[in-house]
Amino acid sequence: MTTSSHRGTPGPGITGTALTFAWPDGTTVFDELDLALGPGRTGLIGRNGGGKSTLLKLIAGELAPQGGTLRVSGEIGHLPQDVTLATGLRVDQALGIARTRAALHAIEAGDAREEHFTAVGDDWDVEERARATLDGLGLAGVGLDRTIGEVSGGEAVLLRLAALLLRRPDVLLLDEPTNNLDLAARHRLYAAMEAWHGVLVVVSHDRELLGRVDQIADLHDGDLRLYGGDLAAYEEAVATEQTAAARMVRVAEADVRRQKRELAEAHEKLAARKRYGGKMAASKREPKIVMNLRKRAAQESAGKYRILHERRLGAARERLAEAAEHVRDDARIRVDLPRTRVPPGRQVLSVRDAVLRCGARATFDVHGPERIALVGANGAGKSTLLRTVAGLLPPAAGDVRAHVPLRMLPQRLDVLDASLSVAANAAQFAPGAGDNRVRAQLARFLFRQARADQLVGTLSGGERFRATLAALLLAEPAPQLLLLDEPTNSLDLTSVAQLTAALESYEGALIVAGHDVPFLHSLGITRWLRLDGELREVAPVEPGEPAH
Repeated sequence: MTTSSHRGTPGPGITGTALTFAWPDGTTVFDELDLALGPGRTGLIGRNGGGKSTLLKLIAGELAPQGGTLRVSGEIGHLPQDVTLATGLRVDQALGIARTRAALHAIEAGDAREEHFTAVGDDWDVEERARATLDGLGLAGVGLDRTIGEVSGGEAVLLRLAALLLRRPDVLLLDEPTNNLDLAARHRLYAAMEAWHGVLVVVSHDRELLGRVDQIADLHDGDLRLYGGDLAAYEEAVATEQTAAARMVRVAEADVRRQKRELAEAHEKLAARKRYGGKMAASKREPKIVMNLRKRAAQESAGKYRILHERRLGAARERLAEAAEHVRDDARIRVDLPRTRVPPGRQVLSVRDAVLRCGARATFDVHGPERIALVGANGAGKSTLLRTVAGLLPPAAGDVRAHVPLRMLPQRLDVLDASLSVAANAAQFAPGAGDNRVRAQLARFLFRQARADQLVGTLSGGERFRATLAALLLAEPAPQLLLLDEPTNSLDLTSVAQLTAALESYEGALIVAGHDVPFLHSLGITRWLRLDGELREVAPVEPGEPAH
């Protein structure tokens, strides 16, 4: 029987025992999952589609488990991943203080009706608290009477967080809170998170954010394991575990081979005894009754010997299977892309006095296999610049000219046909390649055998990203300039590692727009460009460094 309680336990915390949850179509998400989370900052990580957002919704009471018990003590605040605010909503309404604020203003104007005092309660400093919270998140310029339509998408995310902070919940649940936030907004959110004193559970793939947590909760294959420390400590612990697990697999494999040899020897001994018994029977050197007794004893002895080794082999195989279960299947993309090579010094792109549709201006060149990071605040025009370079948008003025084949990976991942398979999509990008070659290349992007026949519309976010990247990199002609727009948004850590591995093999020029500084550094960026009304070259942005 399922029981779920959100009150009554002393001290803030989350406890779940044998949690079971499945979607209406029968897809199991959790089967007897246990968890216990107390005060402090917990980073919840795992593969895309592994159930992280579902677990937060269960904790928040937005979904009900079908089995087990779940208890959350204290008030809960939940910031989901994709909740949008109505553009006509006022900021004070979004913050949940509109009624209290209206009552406060009425009292200040001389209206002493009891309903106003009831609405205010003890919250006489609501406006001061609201402004202080907004100021702490870098939203000092956002007035309480403005509408959501007047603020940027990143500011809207921070407003939703501000609304939660004003409520002062005991348990704060954040689902990918840095998605679509620029560098400045990300650092404001980091600061708010570090100042949090209750229970905080944050789902994220943002390495900088996960470097600020107290523990990592790893949701892997339906189990939740806790690792003390931040992401770096977690990765070190997992690497140690995996080294030990791989060693245990090698030992178990060696044992299986030894048991197979001994079993084969047992069969050979049994056959030898049968041959010897046959010779003795043919020679009739002993009485028949004696020979039968010897034969029966030999058969029983050999049978017991064979059964013993069969059991030992079975046990060795079980140990091997158990050892293999502890080795993670976080496969890496391994692909060679020699046709993308660009010689050093070759002119790849020239942008002259370009005026973008958003009003920003840009002049720059790209030569050889340069790797360029494009940074700047949300709304500065980074996506517009990439779309202009890709030829999807004409510049309002100036000249933009690519001198090599190029491809662009947009944020929305709308490049592929959702009604076609992965293989069919890739074949459209490389019409001259045969089916065998396309499938061989897709296998290197981890779409092996039947996986290549999956419809793109059925893929998870990380799989769809990988399929799109595969199609673009395998395209004919091979792209010698690749444009990536916020490529790590909504990707889990494994998918980000796979993307980095694929781009290690890319030998062309690369322009990446993004706010994920550790990821940008992992690509071996050679130049940093900032777009802020005008494009200019800047010093490398370091992890942990706020945007200026």
